Amino acid sequence: MTKIELITEIKAPIQIVFDLSRNIDVHQQSAGKTNEKVIDGVTSGLINYNETVTWRGKHFGIYITHKSRMTAMDFYTYFVDEMEEGKFKSFKHEHFFKEENGITIMTDKLCYSTPYGFFGKVFDFFFLKTHLHNFIIERNSVLKNLSEEHHYSKSPKHKN
Repeated sequence: MTKIELITEIKAPIQIVFDLSRNIDVHQQSAGKTNEKVIDGVTSGLINYNETVTWRGKHFGIYITHKSRMTAMDFYTYFVDEMEEGKFKSFKHEHFFKEENGITIMTDKLCYSTPYGFFGKVFDFFFLKTHLHNFIIERNSVLKNLSEEHHYSKSPKHKN
């Protein structure tokens, strides 16, 4: 099983970051490089506990689909999405949130395993882990920018 953990600090309230993190439209915006689109399930707005979304995107030159279910949610500190159908043997993405001194600390923990035995492990080692790591970094960069812009524009001292 492969594990990826990333920590992102965001200058915005935890509620803003949490909601933008589970916003389907924001995910589509952050996944522009893979042209990910929703093809089933929750197609727009916020996904909630026990709801599903199915994505279709281009990874490594081919289009693949990935259906996830929100399997756990604790407002505003934690949620989990897990693959129900897709190319992985298993895929679990945990999202943790905590706020300290006006900064939201968002932690992504992704655990997955690949099919195809030895060949899947080699593909993961040389290509897949880096691809997923960069995918989450790009996603978190968009989340950070949107969260901080939203917070900045709503702040009373910054209104026109």
